[in-house]
Amino acid sequence: MNALMLSWQRRRADIVRLVCRRLLFALPLLLLTTLAVFALAALSPFDPLEAYMGGRVAELSQAQRAQLSAFLQLDVGWFRAWCSWIWGLLRGDLGTSRYYHQPVAAVLAERLPWTMLLSAVGLLLATVVSLLVGLLAGLKPYGWRDKTISAIAATLQATPPFAVALAAVAIFALWLNWLPSGGVSAPGADIEPHSLAIHLLLPALVLAVTQLPWLLLSMREAVVDAMASDALQGARARGIPYRTQVWRHIVPVALPPFVALSGARLPELVAGSVVVESLFAWPGVGQALVQSALSLDFALLTLLTLIVTLVVVLGNLLADIAFVLLDPRVDADG
Repeated sequence: MNALMLSWQRRRADIVRLVCRRLLFALPLLLLTTLAVFALAALSPFDPLEAYMGGRVAELSQAQRAQLSAFLQLDVGWFRAWCSWIWGLLRGDLGTSRYYHQPVAAVLAERLPWTMLLSAVGLLLATVVSLLVGLLAGLKPYGWRDKTISAIAATLQATPPFAVALAAVAIFALWLNWLPSGGVSAPGADIEPHSLAIHLLLPALVLAVTQLPWLLLSMREAVVDAMASDALQGARARGIPYRTQVWRHIVPVALPPFVALSGARLPELVAGSVVVESLFAWPGVGQALVQSALSLDFALLTLLTLIVTLVVVLGNLLADIAFVLLDPRVDADG
């Protein structure tokens, strides 16, 4: 008991040091990310005033353009605008979205829950399927089942997410007419749980399919490596039942690298979510990110980029913590 307590205390101390190191790295990274957004926006060939006016800027006189630019703070340099945005962020002022004509905080409050719902369901589906199918493929490597699963995964990996989404809409929404092609409810209807679940199914499945190949192949490789380990060979020599070998020896060894890869794939999940939300008219932050980039809505674009970066950093941190907890052989300081 004392040995177990000492081991847990050491692991906890390792995790605390890991979190502190990642936070020290994350703070300057987030700051530089926001700075890069303003700098790159200044190099953009698009005119933010043209985007704000919806292509009607030619109707304005020079005096009106100057007055509107001053009102929108477009007449200041990008570094000064960044400093002003940072100061407002520190005071709790997230700014106002020029595209949506409302505070950025209101845009996030309306759209962030929808993105969290879609991403959580999509990631859950991809994780469960990857675990089960990857385990099936790895338990009998190089057989017909393994080759078939690996070939399908490789094909999906080479297929762009928008192609997967368009094919899903063409088959399940237009041809078979099983599922709606977009939105969160029927046109003009209230959002109800049953209707929401039906509208969520197709975009969540598409998002899961875009994340599936790497996770599945990673689980398959981890299972193959675990089966070749000396520990499993010893378990076979002792006559331990096959089911016990799988769930007591193979899965616990294969799970930590799979969890680590799940955290590393978060950038792809974010990118896939942006594509899926845009194609399925899903009212999340992914769609808002596209609109803010097209309209040069700096306040909204910078904050959304900051949130995406923060999600990726925190996701990788949580995956590393889970990896340390699942595999006692790992040195968190290494």
